[in-house]
Amino acid sequence: MKYWASLMMVLSFAAIRSEARDWVVYEGKEGPGQGRHIVFITGDEEYRSEEGMPMLAKILAVRHGFKCTVLFPINPADGTIDPNNQTNIVGMEALKTADMVVMQLRFRELPDDQMKYFVDFLNSGKPVLAVRTSTHSFAYSRNRRSPYAKFDWQSKEWPGGFGQQVLGDTWVSHHGNHGKESTRGVINEQFKAHPILRGIEDIWGPTDVYGIAHLPRDAQVLVDGQVLEGMKPTDKPVDGPKNNPMMPIIWTRNYTWESGQTSRIVCSTIGAAVDLECEDLRRLFVNAVYWGLGLEDKISPTRSVAYVGEYHPSFFGFGKFRRGLKPSDFEMK
Repeated sequence: MKYWASLMMVLSFAAIRSEARDWVVYEGKEGPGQGRHIVFITGDEEYRSEEGMPMLAKILAVRHGFKCTVLFPINPADGTIDPNNQTNIVGMEALKTADMVVMQLRFRELPDDQMKYFVDFLNSGKPVLAVRTSTHSFAYSRNRRSPYAKFDWQSKEWPGGFGQQVLGDTWVSHHGNHGKESTRGVINEQFKAHPILRGIEDIWGPTDVYGIAHLPRDAQVLVDGQVLEGMKPTDKPVDGPKNNPMMPIIWTRNYTWESGQTSRIVCSTIGAAVDLECEDLRRLFVNAVYWGLGLEDKISPTRSVAYVGEYHPSFFGFGKFRRGLKPSDFEMK
Protein backbone atom coordinates (compact mmCIF):
# COMPACT_ATOMS: atom_id res chain seq x y z
CA MET A 1 0.00 0.00 0.00
CA LYS A 2 2.83 2.35 0.91
CA TYR A 3 4.51 1.46 -2.41
CA TRP A 4 1.45 2.51 -4.45
CA ALA A 5 1.05 5.71 -2.43
CA SER A 6 4.70 6.57 -3.03
CA LEU A 7 4.41 5.74 -6.72
CA MET A 8 1.35 7.96 -7.10
CA MET A 9 3.19 10.83 -5.43
CA VAL A 10 6.12 10.40 -7.81
CA LEU A 11 3.83 10.27 -10.86
CA SER A 12 1.93 13.32 -9.64
CA PHE A 13 5.17 15.25 -9.17
CA ALA A 14 6.34 14.19 -12.63
CA ALA A 15 3.10 15.45 -14.13
CA ILE A 16 3.53 18.80 -12.43
CA ARG A 17 7.09 19.07 -13.69
CA SER A 18 5.91 18.11 -17.19
CA GLU A 19 3.26 20.80 -17.17
CA ALA A 20 5.72 23.40 -15.92
CA ARG A 21 8.09 22.83 -18.80
CA ASP A 22 5.65 22.33 -21.67
CA TRP A 23 4.11 25.82 -21.80
CA VAL A 24 4.62 29.24 -20.27
CA VAL A 25 2.25 31.47 -18.32
CA TYR A 26 2.63 35.23 -17.88
CA GLU A 27 0.49 36.51 -15.04
CA GLY A 28 -1.22 39.82 -15.75
CA LYS A 29 0.13 42.94 -14.09
CA GLU A 30 -1.81 46.21 -13.89
CA GLY A 31 -4.03 47.25 -16.78
CA PRO A 32 -7.45 46.92 -18.42
CA GLY A 33 -6.91 43.22 -19.11
CA GLN A 34 -6.96 42.14 -15.47
CA GLY A 35 -9.17 39.09 -14.99
CA ARG A 36 -9.01 38.08 -18.67
CA HIS A 37 -7.11 35.02 -19.88
CA ILE A 38 -5.63 34.82 -23.39
CA VAL A 39 -4.27 31.54 -24.74
CA PHE A 40 -1.71 31.73 -27.55
CA ILE A 41 -1.45 28.61 -29.72
CA THR A 42 1.75 28.43 -31.76
CA GLY A 43 2.87 25.90 -34.34
CA ASP A 44 4.15 26.79 -37.80
CA GLU A 45 7.25 25.60 -39.59
CA GLU A 46 8.21 28.86 -41.28
CA TYR A 47 7.34 32.17 -39.63
CA ARG A 48 8.66 31.67 -36.09
CA SER A 49 5.41 31.91 -34.14
CA GLU A 50 7.25 30.22 -31.27
CA GLU A 51 9.29 33.44 -30.96
CA GLY A 52 6.80 36.15 -31.92
CA MET A 53 3.82 35.02 -29.87
CA PRO A 54 5.63 34.86 -26.48
CA MET A 55 6.91 38.39 -27.11
CA LEU A 56 3.38 39.63 -27.77
CA ALA A 57 2.04 37.72 -24.77
CA LYS A 58 4.59 39.39 -22.48
CA ILE A 59 3.48 42.83 -23.69
CA LEU A 60 -0.18 42.00 -23.08
CA ALA A 61 0.57 40.67 -19.60
CA VAL A 62 3.04 43.25 -18.31
CA ARG A 63 1.77 46.39 -20.04
CA HIS A 64 -1.95 45.61 -20.32
CA GLY A 65 -2.80 43.26 -17.45
CA PHE A 66 -3.95 40.12 -19.30
CA LYS A 67 -3.02 36.67 -18.07
CA CYS A 68 -1.36 34.99 -21.06
CA THR A 69 -0.66 31.30 -21.60
CA VAL A 70 1.53 30.31 -24.57
CA LEU A 71 1.34 26.77 -25.97
CA PHE A 72 3.96 25.24 -28.25
CA PRO A 73 4.45 22.24 -30.54
CA ILE A 74 6.50 19.93 -28.36
CA ASN A 75 8.83 17.08 -29.25
CA PRO A 76 7.74 14.45 -26.70
CA ALA A 77 11.15 12.77 -26.78
CA ASP A 78 13.05 15.67 -25.22
CA GLY A 79 10.50 18.38 -24.36
CA THR A 80 11.93 20.87 -26.86
CA ILE A 81 9.88 23.21 -29.05
CA ASP A 82 9.65 21.58 -32.48
CA PRO A 83 7.65 23.51 -35.11
CA ASN A 84 8.00 20.54 -37.46
CA ASN A 85 5.97 18.37 -35.09
CA GLN A 86 2.48 18.81 -36.52
CA THR A 87 0.71 16.44 -34.13
CA ASN A 88 1.40 17.63 -30.59
CA ILE A 89 0.57 20.92 -28.87
CA VAL A 90 0.72 20.32 -25.15
CA GLY A 91 -1.54 22.16 -22.72
CA MET A 92 -4.65 22.62 -24.87
CA GLU A 93 -6.74 22.14 -21.73
CA ALA A 94 -5.82 25.74 -20.88
CA LEU A 95 -8.56 26.67 -23.34
CA LYS A 96 -11.14 25.68 -20.74
CA THR A 97 -10.49 28.97 -18.93
CA ALA A 98 -9.56 31.11 -21.96
CA ASP A 99 -11.43 34.30 -22.77
CA MET A 100 -9.70 34.65 -26.15
CA VAL A 101 -7.37 32.73 -28.46
CA VAL A 102 -4.48 34.17 -30.45
CA MET A 103 -3.32 31.53 -32.91
CA GLN A 104 -0.57 31.11 -35.46
CA LEU A 105 -0.73 27.58 -36.86
CA ARG A 106 0.18 25.87 -40.11
CA PHE A 107 -0.86 22.40 -41.35
CA ARG A 108 -1.48 20.91 -37.90
CA GLU A 109 -3.20 17.57 -37.28
CA LEU A 110 -3.70 17.38 -33.56
CA PRO A 111 -4.93 14.29 -31.73
CA ASP A 112 -8.68 14.36 -31.23
CA ASP A 113 -8.33 14.83 -27.46
CA GLN A 114 -6.24 17.99 -28.00
CA MET A 115 -8.43 19.27 -30.83
CA LYS A 116 -11.60 18.88 -28.78
CA TYR A 117 -10.45 21.61 -26.39
CA PHE A 118 -10.05 23.96 -29.37
CA VAL A 119 -13.44 23.14 -30.89
CA ASP A 120 -15.19 23.45 -27.51
CA PHE A 121 -13.58 26.87 -27.13
CA LEU A 122 -14.79 27.93 -30.58
CA ASN A 123 -18.34 26.79 -29.88
CA SER A 124 -18.39 29.01 -26.80
CA GLY A 125 -18.45 32.03 -29.10
CA LYS A 126 -15.31 33.61 -27.68
CA PRO A 127 -13.02 35.74 -29.89
CA VAL A 128 -10.11 34.65 -32.08
CA LEU A 129 -7.12 36.55 -33.49
CA ALA A 130 -5.61 34.40 -36.27
CA VAL A 131 -2.20 35.25 -37.71
CA ARG A 132 -0.44 34.60 -41.06
CA THR A 133 -0.59 30.85 -41.87
CA SER A 134 -3.65 30.33 -39.69
CA THR A 135 -5.69 30.49 -42.90
CA HIS A 136 -4.31 26.97 -43.44
CA SER A 137 -4.04 25.88 -39.82
CA PHE A 138 -5.05 22.26 -40.32
CA ALA A 139 -4.20 19.45 -42.75
CA TYR A 140 -5.58 15.97 -42.10
CA SER A 141 -3.56 13.27 -43.87
CA ARG A 142 -3.10 10.71 -41.05
CA ASN A 143 -6.62 10.32 -39.68
CA ARG A 144 -9.16 11.31 -42.29
CA ARG A 145 -11.91 9.76 -40.16
CA SER A 146 -11.33 12.21 -37.34
CA PRO A 147 -14.47 14.16 -36.40
CA TYR A 148 -12.33 17.26 -36.98
CA ALA A 149 -11.08 16.33 -40.45
CA LYS A 150 -13.41 18.94 -41.98
CA PHE A 151 -11.09 21.61 -40.50
CA ASP A 152 -8.57 20.66 -43.22
CA TRP A 153 -7.60 23.61 -45.45
CA GLN A 154 -8.64 21.62 -48.53
CA SER A 155 -11.86 20.22 -47.09
CA LYS A 156 -14.66 19.51 -49.54
CA GLU A 157 -17.18 18.74 -46.78
CA TRP A 158 -16.63 22.21 -45.28
CA PRO A 159 -15.16 24.04 -48.31
CA GLY A 160 -11.76 25.46 -47.46
CA GLY A 161 -12.02 24.15 -43.91
CA PHE A 162 -11.52 26.29 -40.81
CA GLY A 163 -9.63 28.98 -42.70
CA GLN A 164 -12.17 29.73 -45.39
CA GLN A 165 -15.28 29.04 -43.34
CA VAL A 166 -14.33 30.84 -40.12
CA LEU A 167 -11.47 33.21 -40.82
CA GLY A 168 -12.53 34.18 -44.34
CA ASP A 169 -10.07 32.37 -46.60
CA THR A 170 -7.83 29.35 -46.91
CA TRP A 171 -4.36 29.19 -48.48
CA VAL A 172 -4.42 30.56 -52.03
CA SER A 173 -0.99 31.82 -53.10
CA HIS A 174 1.98 34.06 -52.52
CA HIS A 175 0.75 37.25 -54.18
CA GLY A 176 4.02 39.04 -53.56
CA ASN A 177 7.32 37.45 -54.52
CA HIS A 178 8.15 35.46 -51.39
CA GLY A 179 11.41 36.59 -49.80
CA LYS A 180 11.95 39.32 -52.39
CA GLU A 181 8.94 41.67 -52.14
CA SER A 182 7.89 42.99 -48.74
CA THR A 183 4.57 44.44 -47.56
CA ARG A 184 3.37 47.94 -46.76
CA GLY A 185 0.06 48.05 -44.88
CA VAL A 186 -2.41 50.55 -46.35
CA ILE A 187 -5.31 51.52 -44.08
CA ASN A 188 -8.75 51.22 -45.65
CA GLU A 189 -10.24 54.73 -45.49
CA GLN A 190 -13.73 53.26 -45.14
CA PHE A 191 -12.83 51.83 -41.72
CA LYS A 192 -10.10 54.21 -40.55
CA ALA A 193 -12.15 55.01 -37.42
CA HIS A 194 -12.33 51.33 -36.39
CA PRO A 195 -11.05 50.85 -32.81
CA ILE A 196 -8.46 48.30 -33.96
CA LEU A 197 -6.81 51.02 -36.05
CA ARG A 198 -6.55 53.50 -33.19
CA GLY A 199 -3.01 54.87 -33.11
CA ILE A 200 -1.96 52.95 -36.25
CA GLU A 201 -0.08 54.88 -38.93
CA ASP A 202 2.81 52.86 -40.34
CA ILE A 203 2.72 49.09 -40.96
CA TRP A 204 5.54 47.32 -42.78
CA GLY A 205 6.87 43.78 -42.73
CA PRO A 206 9.38 41.74 -44.74
CA THR A 207 6.92 38.93 -45.43
CA ASP A 208 5.03 39.00 -48.71
CA VAL A 209 1.35 39.67 -49.37
CA TYR A 210 -0.83 36.54 -49.54
CA GLY A 211 -3.36 35.99 -52.29
CA ILE A 212 -6.98 36.21 -51.12
CA ALA A 213 -9.82 34.79 -53.22
CA HIS A 214 -12.80 33.84 -51.06
CA LEU A 215 -13.29 36.67 -48.56
CA PRO A 216 -16.98 36.82 -47.60
CA ARG A 217 -19.05 39.95 -48.02
CA ASP A 218 -19.45 40.40 -44.28
CA ALA A 219 -15.68 40.84 -43.79
CA GLN A 220 -14.51 44.36 -42.98
CA VAL A 221 -11.10 44.89 -44.54
CA LEU A 222 -9.14 47.19 -42.25
CA VAL A 223 -5.76 47.04 -44.01
CA ASP A 224 -4.71 46.18 -47.56
CA GLY A 225 -1.27 44.92 -48.51
CA GLN A 226 0.83 46.97 -50.91
CA VAL A 227 3.55 44.89 -52.57
CA LEU A 228 6.94 46.63 -52.46
CA GLU A 229 9.78 46.12 -54.93
CA GLY A 230 12.22 44.92 -52.29
CA MET A 231 12.77 43.96 -48.68
CA LYS A 232 13.16 47.42 -47.14
CA PRO A 233 10.42 49.73 -45.86
CA THR A 234 11.73 52.49 -48.12
CA ASP A 235 11.29 50.43 -51.29
CA LYS A 236 8.76 51.62 -53.87
CA PRO A 237 5.44 49.90 -54.59
CA VAL A 238 5.47 47.45 -57.48
CA ASP A 239 3.85 48.80 -60.62
CA GLY A 240 1.09 46.86 -62.33
CA PRO A 241 -1.64 44.41 -61.37
CA LYS A 242 -0.09 43.20 -58.10
CA ASN A 243 -1.25 46.45 -56.50
CA ASN A 244 -4.32 47.05 -58.61
CA PRO A 245 -6.27 45.98 -56.71
CA MET A 246 -4.34 45.34 -53.51
CA MET A 247 -5.04 42.19 -51.48
CA PRO A 248 -6.58 42.42 -47.98
CA ILE A 249 -4.13 41.58 -45.21
CA ILE A 250 -6.14 42.39 -42.05
CA TRP A 251 -9.89 42.05 -41.65
CA THR A 252 -12.62 41.38 -39.10
CA ARG A 253 -15.85 39.43 -39.24
CA ASN A 254 -18.31 37.61 -37.01
CA TYR A 255 -18.82 33.85 -37.19
CA THR A 256 -21.80 31.97 -35.73
CA TRP A 257 -21.12 28.39 -34.66
CA GLU A 258 -23.41 25.37 -34.63
CA SER A 259 -23.91 26.12 -30.94
CA GLY A 260 -25.58 29.40 -31.91
CA GLN A 261 -22.81 31.42 -30.28
CA THR A 262 -21.06 34.12 -32.32
CA SER A 263 -17.33 34.90 -32.22
CA ARG A 264 -15.54 38.08 -33.13
CA ILE A 265 -12.82 37.13 -35.60
CA VAL A 266 -9.70 39.09 -36.56
CA CYS A 267 -7.47 37.64 -39.28
CA SER A 268 -4.08 39.00 -40.32
CA THR A 269 -1.94 37.48 -43.06
CA ILE A 270 0.99 39.61 -41.91
CA GLY A 271 2.55 38.64 -38.61
CA ALA A 272 5.79 36.66 -38.80
CA ALA A 273 8.11 37.12 -35.84
CA VAL A 274 10.18 39.61 -37.86
CA ASP A 275 7.05 41.48 -38.96
CA LEU A 276 6.33 42.10 -35.29
CA GLU A 277 9.40 44.28 -35.02
CA CYS A 278 7.03 46.89 -36.47
CA GLU A 279 5.63 48.80 -33.50
CA ASP A 280 2.37 49.70 -35.21
CA LEU A 281 1.71 46.06 -36.10
CA ARG A 282 2.24 45.09 -32.47
CA ARG A 283 -0.15 47.86 -31.47
CA LEU A 284 -2.73 46.68 -33.98
CA PHE A 285 -2.60 43.15 -32.55
CA VAL A 286 -2.93 44.49 -29.01
CA ASN A 287 -5.89 46.61 -30.14
CA ALA A 288 -7.38 43.51 -31.78
CA VAL A 289 -7.29 41.68 -28.45
CA TYR A 290 -9.13 44.53 -26.75
CA TRP A 291 -11.70 44.68 -29.56
CA GLY A 292 -12.21 40.93 -29.59
CA LEU A 293 -13.01 40.99 -25.88
CA GLY A 294 -15.40 43.92 -26.20
CA LEU A 295 -12.96 46.31 -24.51
CA GLU A 296 -12.73 48.78 -27.39
CA ASP A 297 -13.47 51.68 -25.07
CA LYS A 298 -10.21 50.82 -23.26
CA ILE A 299 -8.02 50.99 -26.37
CA SER A 300 -5.41 53.71 -25.92
CA PRO A 301 -3.12 54.89 -28.72
CA THR A 302 -0.49 55.79 -26.13
CA ARG A 303 -0.36 52.71 -23.88
CA SER A 304 3.02 51.06 -24.42
CA VAL A 305 3.57 48.16 -26.80
CA ALA A 306 7.33 48.18 -26.22
CA TYR A 307 9.11 44.87 -25.80
CA VAL A 308 9.37 43.35 -22.35
CA GLY A 309 13.04 42.44 -22.33
CA GLU A 310 15.03 41.98 -25.51
CA TYR A 311 13.59 40.70 -28.79
CA HIS A 312 15.79 39.41 -31.60
CA PRO A 313 13.56 37.22 -33.79
CA SER A 314 14.83 34.69 -36.29
CA PHE A 315 14.12 35.41 -39.95
CA PHE A 316 11.43 33.36 -41.63
CA GLY A 317 12.23 30.19 -43.54
CA PHE A 318 11.84 26.43 -43.26
CA GLY A 319 14.29 24.73 -40.93
CA LYS A 320 15.44 28.02 -39.43
CA PHE A 321 13.96 27.55 -35.98
CA ARG A 322 16.21 27.65 -32.93
CA ARG A 323 16.75 24.02 -32.04
CA GLY A 324 16.87 22.99 -28.42
CA LEU A 325 14.60 25.77 -27.16
CA LYS A 326 12.20 24.86 -24.37
CA PRO A 327 9.18 26.81 -23.12
CA SER A 328 11.17 27.64 -19.99
CA ASP A 329 13.50 29.69 -22.19
CA PHE A 330 10.60 32.14 -22.67
CA GLU A 331 9.79 32.58 -19.00
CA MET A 332 9.88 36.09 -17.64
CA LYS A 333 13.40 36.97 -16.57
